[in-house]
Amino acid sequence: MSMLTPPGMGGKYRVTGAAYPRMHRPRRRRRIVFAVLGAVVALALLGYGALQLIGVFRGDGKRPAATAAKDCTKVAKAGTAGGARGEPAAAPKASPAVALPQPGQITVNVYNATPRAGLAKAVGDELKKRGFVIGQVGNAPADFDKKVTGAGILLGSPKTDKAVFSVLGAQLAGATPQTDAREGADVDLILGDSFKELTKKEDADKTLALLAHPRPAPAATC
Repeated sequence: MSMLTPPGMGGKYRVTGAAYPRMHRPRRRRRIVFAVLGAVVALALLGYGALQLIGVFRGDGKRPAATAAKDCTKVAKAGTAGGARGEPAAAPKASPAVALPQPGQITVNVYNATPRAGLAKAVGDELKKRGFVIGQVGNAPADFDKKVTGAGILLGSPKTDKAVFSVLGAQLAGATPQTDAREGADVDLILGDSFKELTKKEDADKTLALLAHPRPAPAATC
């Protein structure tokens, strides 16, 4: 038996020439290498995708920033052009003053829709100190008595100027303006279950000052 005869073949088959049986181990190694490379590429793609998603959720996009930069550049160019022509830079336009009626021009009827006795008189006296003209004072009409759950209702004519509701409403935060079929210029203040006290006079005066002189909208900052 030749030394090149595979064992167990009894010499029946002989290996001749330069050809030798090839094993499959190199092919397995190649597959392993390709599998490892594929896994590395897949992990890299997953990592990149995760970073992109994180950037989106954090709002790190470049478009809004670029848009803001362009807007600021336009504002800066406009200001520069105006300065070159000797014109002052554009400033925020002040809102026009609003003419509000004085408390002495408003007649208020104060009605109590709560079970608390003497509430209408106490509120009427305080409003009188603040300059309002006080008309009727007493219990609320049946349509409202024990039926007002809020702080109060301002009841006037459909023709009542909204500024009147604003001036009187500044004295009682949460009062709801309504209208009925009356033709007179007087306004009813109907006190409800949630009423505790009138707004402090200094706070009411601040509110009226803001209503009379609205502040201009702030300019965009770059």
